[in-house]
Amino acid sequence: QVQLVESGGGLVQPGGSLRLSCAASGFTFDDSAMTWFRQAPGKEREFVAQIHWSGGSTYYADSVKGRFTISRDNAKNMVYLQMNSLKPEDTAVYYCAAGDWGRRSPNAYGYWGQGTQVTVSS
Repeated sequence: QVQLVESGGGLVQPGGSLRLSCAASGFTFDDSAMTWFRQAPGKEREFVAQIHWSGGSTYYADSVKGRFTISRDNAKNMVYLQMNSLKPEDTAVYYCAAGDWGRRSPNAYGYWGQGTQVTVSS
């Protein structure tokens, strides 16, 4: 079965950095685009970043463009999110998801991990 395990979250000061990881199994990883979403308290889950199965194309939400970088290692079935210049508004639970390139609504995904909490606060 599909398994997605996110890790790497924590408490960081504004301006700091974190690197999130997602370990994937139970599906053909190198045929799947991988996507990061996040959900802040009281808000809907929102798209953050997506990477093509080849790693050759990426797409970012405007709110994180220039600060976050998504990458993947198909040999290890891993996807990463490097987050720099973090802001308090980046505070959320972050989730990874597997699916088709171009699908950026959380409603298009049926499998979710437990997520990893990112808190940006001084």
